[in-house]
Amino acid sequence: MNAAGGPKRVWPRLAALIEIIFYGGVALLGLAAAAVTLFSPTPPPASDKIRVGLNWVPETEHCGFFQAQAAGLYRKAGLDVDIQSGGPDVNLPLLVAGGRLDLGLGDSFTTLNMVNNGIAAQTVAAFFQKDPQTLVVHPGQGIASLADLKGHPIMVGAYARQGYWLFLKQRYGFTDDQLRPYNFNPAVFLADPAAVAQGYITEDGWVFGTHMTVPPVSLLLADGGFDNYAQTVFGLTPWIKAHHKAVQRFVAATAEGYRECLAGDAPGAMKLVLAQNPEHGEPLYHFKMAKMRALHMVDGGDAARLGVGAMTDARWASFFHTMAAAGLYPANMDYHKAYTLEFVRSR
Repeated sequence: MNAAGGPKRVWPRLAALIEIIFYGGVALLGLAAAAVTLFSPTPPPASDKIRVGLNWVPETEHCGFFQAQAAGLYRKAGLDVDIQSGGPDVNLPLLVAGGRLDLGLGDSFTTLNMVNNGIAAQTVAAFFQKDPQTLVVHPGQGIASLADLKGHPIMVGAYARQGYWLFLKQRYGFTDDQLRPYNFNPAVFLADPAAVAQGYITEDGWVFGTHMTVPPVSLLLADGGFDNYAQTVFGLTPWIKAHHKAVQRFVAATAEGYRECLAGDAPGAMKLVLAQNPEHGEPLYHFKMAKMRALHMVDGGDAARLGVGAMTDARWASFFHTMAAAGLYPANMDYHKAYTLEFVRSR
C-alpha cells in the first residue's frame, strides 16, 4: 500500500552580524547591535522511519493505520511511517525477511509459519480480534452453522487449504473431497442456489447481498471457534528488539487510530484510503466500518479487557494446539517465539 510520508522541515540558522571597522590603522571588532545575539536552534531529532506493508490494497479494514497517518499520530510519536500497498502478488513475510519492509500485516499463521521455517519473527499486536473469514450460503438451505456444512461442496481459494480449511477439518470433520476451486467471482456463487463459497464478513452483504432479494447467510469462522488473530503487525525479532521504543510508539499510535475510527467517521483515514484505492468507494467504506463496529472486531475479545491491539498467551496457545492437531505444525514447536505481549501489555 502506497507510501505516505511527512513534509521535510527546514530549520533556519541565524548568525550574529559582525562588523570589522578600521579606524586610524587599528582594526576594531564591533557588534552591529547589542540586541543581536548568536542564535542557533537545535533541530528536533530525526523521526524513526518505519516501512510497513499492508496485507491487501488500502481498504476500510486498514482505517487505524491511515487515521494515525492522517491525524498526525505517527508524527507526534516521533515516527516517519511509510505505508506500502499489498495485494495478491505481494509476499509480505518474504519482504520483511529480506529487509525490504520493517513491519507487515498478517495473522496468527504468519509468524507461526515463519518460526516453523526457522525465521525469527514475532507478532507484536493484533488489531482484529475476530478473523473476518466466512463461508457464505444462500438462504433457505437449512444451513445455520458451520457444522451444517459437513459434506457440502465448498468453493475456497487455494491458500485456504493450508489455513482455515485445516481448522474446519479438525473441528468439524470436513473432508478434502468437499473442496471446489474458487476464482473470487461472485457470479459463480450467485448462479447456483446450492453453492457455498468463502467470503469476508465486512463485504458479504455488499458483494453478494446487493445482487440477491434476500441477503446471504454468512457463517463467521470466528464464531465457530476459529480464534486466529487477524490484522496483526509482525516483524523480524532482531529488528523489533533493536527498535523497541519505535515499535512501542507505533503500536500505541495505531491503536489510537483505530479508536478514532470506531468513535467517528475518521474522514482523514477515508480520504487516504480512497485516494490510493478509488475503486473502494465511500459507500462501501461506510458499510464496512458499520460491520466492524457492530461485530466489535477491533474492540471485542481480548481488546475489551486489555485495550485495542491486545493479545493473550491463552489464545495463542489455543490456536497453536488446534493447528498442530490439524497437522500444520509439529506438536513440540516453540510457538512462544512467534509473538510477544510486551507492546500490548505496557500501553
